[in-house]
Amino acid sequence: MKILILSAVAMATSMLASGAIAQASAGATVDPSAFINQFESTFGKFEGYRRSGAKGICAAGEFVGSAEARALSTASAFSGSPVPVVVRFSVGGANPKAPDNAKSQRNLALQFNLPNGEQWLMGNISSPVFGASSPQQFIDLLASRQADPTTKMPDPAKVKAFNDANPEVLLLPKHLAAQPVPASFGSVNYWGVHAYGFVNASGARQFGKWIFEPVGGLQGLSDDEAKAKGATFLFDDLRQRVKDGKVAFNFNLELAQAGDKIDSATVPLPDGRRKVNLGQLKITSVSEDGGGPCLSINYNPMVMPKGVEASADPMLPARAAPYAISLGRRLVEGAKQQ
Repeated sequence: MKILILSAVAMATSMLASGAIAQASAGATVDPSAFINQFESTFGKFEGYRRSGAKGICAAGEFVGSAEARALSTASAFSGSPVPVVVRFSVGGANPKAPDNAKSQRNLALQFNLPNGEQWLMGNISSPVFGASSPQQFIDLLASRQADPTTKMPDPAKVKAFNDANPEVLLLPKHLAAQPVPASFGSVNYWGVHAYGFVNASGARQFGKWIFEPVGGLQGLSDDEAKAKGATFLFDDLRQRVKDGKVAFNFNLELAQAGDKIDSATVPLPDGRRKVNLGQLKITSVSEDGGGPCLSINYNPMVMPKGVEASADPMLPARAAPYAISLGRRLVEGAKQQ
């Protein structure tokens, strides 16, 4: 076991190095270790758990790409043949005991295992926007929410000052607060929030932002229903729905047009942009315990197949190194899933 952990830590270190290179090329100046340290300072440290999306469960799925996707991109994910996917559903936040019946973020992380050793990793959230547009803004956001040592609560004056100077950071929490508590991991939309370029066989490039939309439609709970469900219903609900064959998502891409802002995760594409279906993801099984192959996957969104390219969004490369640092810490501590 010790050898396996050391090997995984070495892998994480290698990913950290590549992530640091990506950060440098994007002009990012935030120390990646500082991200994780600030997460722990602001939200608490729960050893072995992910610093974000700590309460999660591993699942397996299958993706089949569409003809429309093949016209947009040469990516092997869109071949039309079934592609195995390692899936992780989670509740937002660092607390592995976060309540399931709160109006909080839900996450859908995916690893497409493609032919010839290619992979496509991505993280998707239940909001069309992220909470910050740059690495520095993100770490400053976290710092503004850090509890005062005396009161054990965030300083309201610091929070207000930061919010007033950075109003876009409120878009994500405002979206979540306006939605009902999701009835299931399988009945809520998940957005990629970042723009990517899709390159076809002739070299034409189309940028867009994607969204995973539940085939069975959206389903939320009233306040009374959420209270009655309690704080721990999501995992068992997911297992039952998957057993019944009722969890699948349409992988849709909203196409950007000239003049659209595609380098910020806090700015969604304008309403009414044409949407193309890239294929369908079906969840086929769910882990019966806290293990599964998700445990050591960091879902680095800079890992893409040929035919898909990152936009100039500075938050994309800035994620790579902190994700690797977080993985390394979790493995040393003894990685946990839920």
